[in-house]
Amino acid sequence: MKIAFIGGGMMAEAIISAIITKGALSPEAITVSDIDQDRLKILGERYGIGCTPDNCRAIQGKNIVILAVKPQVIRKVATGLRRELRPDQSVISILAGVGIATLKQHLDHDAIIRVMPNTPSQIGEGMSVWTATETVPPGHKSIVCTILAAMGKEIYFDAEKYIDMATAISGSGPAYVFLITEALTDAAVHIGIPRKTASELVLQTFLGSARFAQVSDKHLSELRNMVTSPGGTTAAGLFRLEEGGLRATLTQAVIAAYQKAKELGKE
Repeated sequence: MKIAFIGGGMMAEAIISAIITKGALSPEAITVSDIDQDRLKILGERYGIGCTPDNCRAIQGKNIVILAVKPQVIRKVATGLRRELRPDQSVISILAGVGIATLKQHLDHDAIIRVMPNTPSQIGEGMSVWTATETVPPGHKSIVCTILAAMGKEIYFDAEKYIDMATAISGSGPAYVFLITEALTDAAVHIGIPRKTASELVLQTFLGSARFAQVSDKHLSELRNMVTSPGGTTAAGLFRLEEGGLRATLTQAVIAAYQKAKELGKE
């Protein structure tokens, strides 16, 4: 199985790093194209993969083509690829908000796989969601599972509508977590804890809490109640969070991200 990446940005590198590190594919099976020659040099030296500034050359002889460019340039990129794609090639898109119907139209190609990974994929702790058209061969779906498993966890959806929904959660979610983590760290510093120690406290608290929730069979509300003693410190802190509208604000953030994802698909 041979793969070409169109675009050599951060997420493309995350995927390349994961599949090489986990042994899903050898460096010789991977080619990346990008207009940035310096970026190509870095990727080539770092991973030993093939590099070229020519998209059409990159996809020659490849089984799968991964689109890892910005959504705003997909029309231009697709114009250069549509005459070169073979019917037996499958195209994977990691472009936020760009739907399968749009990709089919721009590429004049039917075998499309739409994937939404997230940034923790860079360390093998990602959450990827994906779907595929009926014309994608089973063997290509299998290699997608292998690639995504190398990056962390993966969930397949039969209906494409769930991809934009998941984008607002797992795709944008790391930024929400980073913001909350930053705010808690700043709060810890505010009450007198040294910043380095505050950062360690907060990060391990997030990590441990998430893993505890993963292995527990209890509902999240039950886990929260386990930490909350009547009239205690946690109860006082939670009261202020509820008073400040934390739940409503997070919901509004997810809705805004979801709506933006749908808007990007129309551009």
